[in-house]
Amino acid sequence: MPTPTSERVQKRRDALRAAGLRPVQIWVPDTRRPGFAAECRRQAALVAAADQNDTDLSDFMDAALSDLDDWT
Repeated sequence: MPTPTSERVQKRRDALRAAGLRPVQIWVPDTRRPGFAAECRRQAALVAAADQNDTDLSDFMDAALSDLDDWT
């Protein structure tokens, strides 16, 4: 037997679907993960250094893309 809460949630979801919306799942970085803040600081330093240097933007973007490959 459904609980009043689950019935209310289902009713809300049905209303949203009737309005033409659909649910999606979005994965975001876990800010509680150890090392997250350090990685943010590291990437921010890279961006700041790129702003101060006369580095070509495409070179910077290539380096950033290469850096992302290291995370997978």
